[in-house]
Amino acid sequence: MSTKVQKQYTARTIQLTSRPDEVPTEANFELVTRELSPPGDGEFMVKNEWISVDPYMRGRMKEGDSYVAPFELGEPLEGGCVGQVVASRHDRFAEGDYVLGNLGWRDYWKSSGAGVVKVDPQLASPQAYLGVLGMTGMTAWVGLKRIAKLKPGSTVFVSAASGAVGSIVCQIAKANDCRVIGSAGKSEKIDWLREQAKVDEVINYKETNDLTKALGELAPEGIDVYFDNVGGEHLEAALEQMNDFGCCVECGMISTYNATKPPVAPRNLFKIITKRIRMQGFIVRDHMSDQDEFLKDMSALIKSGNVVWEESVREGLEETPKAFIGLFSGENLGKSLVHIQ
Repeated sequence: MSTKVQKQYTARTIQLTSRPDEVPTEANFELVTRELSPPGDGEFMVKNEWISVDPYMRGRMKEGDSYVAPFELGEPLEGGCVGQVVASRHDRFAEGDYVLGNLGWRDYWKSSGAGVVKVDPQLASPQAYLGVLGMTGMTAWVGLKRIAKLKPGSTVFVSAASGAVGSIVCQIAKANDCRVIGSAGKSEKIDWLREQAKVDEVINYKETNDLTKALGELAPEGIDVYFDNVGGEHLEAALEQMNDFGCCVECGMISTYNATKPPVAPRNLFKIITKRIRMQGFIVRDHMSDQDEFLKDMSALIKSGNVVWEESVREGLEETPKAFIGLFSGENLGKSLVHIQ
């Protein structure tokens, strides 16, 4: 164990200065610097290289009870990150190790190792552990494998199909011999879903006046699984076209995250009863005991070419608020990341 660590570190961090009322703006965030003392015994210092921004973070910007505590005003924000150990007095983490942690929105952080795991940059690029091999990919896998209990031959409808989670959902479903219908709102996303993810059908939800009708035309025999990342009208359309005993996997409802009034849709929740639909929400952290199986499955899918992915990358820590805000206007294709030099 090294005992020669003396360097003082100055961390740039992004903190929440006010709670957004609707869509967050850059005025809700502030870039500040904080001094970090050198690692003590049993500690190590990490320089972040990649930061993840995700829609769930919007919920943590609100006050109130949830499955995770809200962000504190005037304190650094948190989120998935991958970085390299630059100084260590820890017997399990050495200088040069790449690690996955949850102290994003900053360039340096110090840890005792709790909640931090090593990653192998030889197996995949470091940022892949924030996406396809990280919580993003595992969310898609858990939703289909554990919640939907996906069966070959099913018809699967995926909202936000070109997003970080949705794009992986589509490809896992295809690899399991399912028919997949995706929803996206930009032509380049639709092209990617058809050409790269090999989705069977895609709806441009911004160009249709009747999402329920559009889904029905593409799924004349109904759908068996709906993987919900959007809620609202997408959920209403899915319930209308769902087959008896189908399943709605409730992963996210981004259409409601910035709403100041209750959404109008779905207006047909009674279909859950008449069609005996199973609707289940889930949080991926409840399924961490499945991580080894997920990694085995996903690694095989990547090696076989059945799963590809895209990354939308902004350069520089100061760009993190813009990357996050862009999630709510659909700027990203695939996983949204910030790269720190």
